[in-house]
Amino acid sequence: MKLTTALLSTVIFVVAAAPLAARAEGDWKKGRIYYRMVCTACHTEKTGAAIPPVGRTKADWNAYLSADKHAKGKDSFKYYISQKYRESIKDSNKAAAKFVSEPDDQLMEDVRAFIMRSAKDGEVPASCS
Repeated sequence: MKLTTALLSTVIFVVAAAPLAARAEGDWKKGRIYYRMVCTACHTEKTGAAIPPVGRTKADWNAYLSADKHAKGKDSFKYYISQKYRESIKDSNKAAAKFVSEPDDQLMEDVRAFIMRSAKDGEVPASCS
């Protein structure tokens, strides 16, 4: 009886926790919207060229995101995902306005999920067209 109760409790816990675990990895669809409409738009405007996720491997992207250096180390990558940044561009960028109240850490996971999925060696390599 105790074994049946313990097994049933475990199954219920796993089923109930599955959606939470999936969300902890990030929503690549949200990340794609933000990356394409904010990151790609800015890079295209300021440098004349987008930086597509397929341009690097997952290991390259992990190293870049972990280093948290943007613009050749001049500033932080996380700043461009931050609520402060989104607030500053929300009037001219629909994605920034849409995600203005999204927690920074969750949006970062969403962007990371898209980048990893779309990297050169990712599940679905993607450009930023």
